[in-house]
Amino acid sequence: MHKNRRSRERVCGRIYQRLKGGIRVSTSERYSVHDIANYFLSKSSRITPKKLQKLLYFSYSWYLALMNETKAEILNRLFSNKFEAWIHGPVCPELYKKYKTYGASYIPKYTGSLCVFTEDDKDVLENVWDEYARYTANELESISHQHDPWKITREKENCSHADWCSAIITDELIFDFYSKQLNNSTN
Repeated sequence: MHKNRRSRERVCGRIYQRLKGGIRVSTSERYSVHDIANYFLSKSSRITPKKLQKLLYFSYSWYLALMNETKAEILNRLFSNKFEAWIHGPVCPELYKKYKTYGASYIPKYTGSLCVFTEDDKDVLENVWDEYARYTANELESISHQHDPWKITREKENCSHADWCSAIITDELIFDFYSKQLNNSTN
């Protein structure tokens, strides 16, 4: 079995088993960014805009790494929006515009109807929630600052930690980094 596949099986067994069995949806957008935001906002009333941004970024990133085989052929994305390498970490501008009025305050808990997620996709979201929800927005910012996609994007644009930067973090950078994290978790 290919090393990358062993990693995926160990990290997300049920998701990988379905992929191994040939169940794949080749579409560039599974959901809207707002579908994913509403999912996380339905789970807690203690989510700030910055924390929401990071939860969506980690969801998008792990989804890319788990649901695609190579960076040359990225067919499966959780949503089509891109993240930019802002000062406080990866940010989806569309989501920022919607929630910026909350500043550092909590966004009200979402109580509307949720999108129907496939079992595999919901597993990814649940794993992200289980791993990252316990952190504060500032802790999640710090985590994202340690990850290569944000750092490399800002370095390529010659942005210091204090400089404004709107460069897009590419799917290829995200895939490379998070795929390596999957591989490292089995070594």
